[in-house]
Amino acid sequence: MPTLTFPLSRIEGHAQVTIDVQNGRPVSARFQAMEFRGFEYLVQGVPAEQMPVIVPRICGVCSTAHHVAAVRALEDAFGLTPPPLAQTIRELLMLGQIVQNQATSLFIFTMPDRLGVSSIFQADSAAADADQGIASRALRVRRAGTSLISLAGGQFIHPIKAIVGGVTSGIAPEAAEVVRGEVEAALGLACELFDIYWEMSLALRDRIGTWGDDEPACYIAATGEDAPRYTDDTIRVMCPDGCCHEAFPARDFRKHLDFVESEYSYADATSYRGQVIRANSLARANMTQAMGTPLADGYLERFRQAFGRPAHGLLLFDLARGIELVYALERALEIMAGPLSGEDTAIPYTPRDGDGYGMVEAPRGPLIHHYRIENQKIVQAEFVIPTVHNMLAIERALRVVAARYITGESINMELERAVGRVVRAFDPCIACATH
Repeated sequence: MPTLTFPLSRIEGHAQVTIDVQNGRPVSARFQAMEFRGFEYLVQGVPAEQMPVIVPRICGVCSTAHHVAAVRALEDAFGLTPPPLAQTIRELLMLGQIVQNQATSLFIFTMPDRLGVSSIFQADSAAADADQGIASRALRVRRAGTSLISLAGGQFIHPIKAIVGGVTSGIAPEAAEVVRGEVEAALGLACELFDIYWEMSLALRDRIGTWGDDEPACYIAATGEDAPRYTDDTIRVMCPDGCCHEAFPARDFRKHLDFVESEYSYADATSYRGQVIRANSLARANMTQAMGTPLADGYLERFRQAFGRPAHGLLLFDLARGIELVYALERALEIMAGPLSGEDTAIPYTPRDGDGYGMVEAPRGPLIHHYRIENQKIVQAEFVIPTVHNMLAIERALRVVAARYITGESINMELERAVGRVVRAFDPCIACATH
């Protein structure tokens, strides 16, 4: 039985796809995370209050989400509710990660698939005005996200400003104003690039004749029902009929989701009552009533008129990601227009032993940290990574492209490009999923 192997690029971490072929027909498609990192074991015995500065090291890309999830897990264990200003600054921090991640995924990782090149910088190499090239504009949008993270988190890589009970301090008006100007400029650039990206996606669909795997699925997200909230306390599950059938807190996730241990990958998978789950941007676009900001709401309305609700086409993940990028920039501007100092930003607390669950809606979906604390130290840690919710959906989509491009007579060379498009549509973070 021959096996086709596809190394992957333009994703976070290291993974490959293997497709087994028998008698000229694909019989299996596997998405394999090939590294083991063992963070759940490395943190055993660590003083619990050190977790917010340790766990961001799980991933240089997702460090913001891990930082906030760790703080929230400890606050749950200690019975704390941070002050309103601290929660606002944390929201700004999470918005920065949305901007940084979605700009990277859209314009650095997946736009080359629309252009038929291996790198966005290759596409711009012959541009007469480098400052107006796609790569240059994309990097300026991404930089606005890193500036937001630095402003609200103290530093971009491995933020430090969220602490148990709140945040270390407010944000000075002068510092907020500088970043606000950068975000305003980035919003215009993001809309320009997203309009181009949308048209490129329509052209790609016309070329290949499909949006990819469009079979119904369940969707999972931990954002607000009426508008995005990336530090919500409830996971919701939308079924293929478009209705939300479940809503539960992070501590009950094992009562509602089934975990599947992989025999060939260091990343496991989840399902919902035996059904494939999808997380990430398309889940949020399907599940929220509105974005709550003018430009993003306009894009969402256009999206729903074109593709319905819930939308299932695989490449629509990327369009949903663009809508969210615009929203995050608009919402960050709203927050920075108001006061971000002059109030209490943290409350005192007394550490205590017990279990704590912390959850945020990371760019890739619900991220849960669960700590068991004894004698003020971690005796058990569990990280439920958003990418695991997409594992079965990724493999289903890979089977779809394998059946499309592998026949008894030949293998269409579009298969290699299609495999990359499938995986990048989910924007997996393998560095986190193998933790």
